[in-house]
Amino acid sequence: MNSKHYIQMEEKFGAHNYKPLDVVLTRGEGVWVWDVEGNKYLDFLAAYSAVNQGHCHPKIKQTMLEQVQKLTLTSRAFRNDQLGLLYKELCELTRSHKVLPMNSGAEAVETVIKAVRKWGYKVKGVPEDQAEIIVCENNFHGRTIAIIGFSSEEQYRDGFGPFAPGFKIIPFGEAAAFEKAITPNTVAFLVEPIQGEAGIIIPPDGYLREVRSICNEHNVVLILDEIQTALGRTGKLLAEEHDGIESDVTVIGKALSGGFYPISAVLSNSEVLGVFMPGDHGSTFGGNPLACAVARTALKVLIEEGMIENAAAMGDYLQSQLRKIKSDSIKEVRGKGLMIGVELRAEAGGARRFCEKLMKKGVLCKETHEHIIRFAPPLVITREQIDWAMKRVEPVLS
Repeated sequence: MNSKHYIQMEEKFGAHNYKPLDVVLTRGEGVWVWDVEGNKYLDFLAAYSAVNQGHCHPKIKQTMLEQVQKLTLTSRAFRNDQLGLLYKELCELTRSHKVLPMNSGAEAVETVIKAVRKWGYKVKGVPEDQAEIIVCENNFHGRTIAIIGFSSEEQYRDGFGPFAPGFKIIPFGEAAAFEKAITPNTVAFLVEPIQGEAGIIIPPDGYLREVRSICNEHNVVLILDEIQTALGRTGKLLAEEHDGIESDVTVIGKALSGGFYPISAVLSNSEVLGVFMPGDHGSTFGGNPLACAVARTALKVLIEEGMIENAAAMGDYLQSQLRKIKSDSIKEVRGKGLMIGVELRAEAGGARRFCEKLMKKGVLCKETHEHIIRFAPPLVITREQIDWAMKRVEPVLS
């Protein structure tokens, strides 16, 4: 079958909750992917940062093949020999006290919401059912009913109410607005270090340091949603390192498995995750041995193969090349590491048409918020591969 037949099947039998580019991929290796007709593309999206280690990394693949022949699932009714090892390695790598594994990023965020509410009632002394969590405008933390209830994106909410109470929305990047919103019932502040889905929105320098100080002063739990920003994407293991802080709770996912298997994790101090007792929370697949084994190798190659350092160096290079493009269409190039947004002027006619043109030239990227192109290639990308891509990106954008 050719691309047209696959697309027709999707349109006929699938729910229309996505609008992907019309490329049908069948194979991937490193930064490259191929469609069903055999055309080769450079992946400049990396599955929204889930494939930081590159497509089908051989060492992660080998781990998966070995583990799938031994044991894939026990549920948490029994223990397995991979879970404790993942706990230990994650805690040592990120200086966390406790880990709680789940499957998706949204599931991990839901886990955190439950944890900090219970912490508020059992530890901070907030009156029952009065806990407040502060979030930011233009946030993106997932698609569940609870999470979209505190989204400021109207489409995410339209037709899905009623929503869970207990959330307060403030402007992103304004520490004073955060402090002003705090009440005696505030239990946590949930924030992305860089807003990815909103268009690679980077807060002012020192913002997270101010927020950390305010949380300390008011006994508020600082939760960083690093599902997109963690594991090397910004040129650091965790994006919080750019500000020299440590959150109380960090949510990671996506690249935790290198794109091989769904796994996410809540990293926390003992005080917050310590409120969970047996039976309070769980997941049949959360912490399964296949996911844990894959995640352990995904973390190992990230560190041992210098991918984080490469993300910092290649991110600087890619941004410098994008800023050299002379184009009336470009309003701003911004980013950190290999998490880069190119914002176009409104009169450019939207980012989608540029992404479609780039696809035809062999570069895959995706628009967000109508006027922004997101560039986020796998962290294994080389200078030569960036040059190859820029020979195609520059004429399209200019």
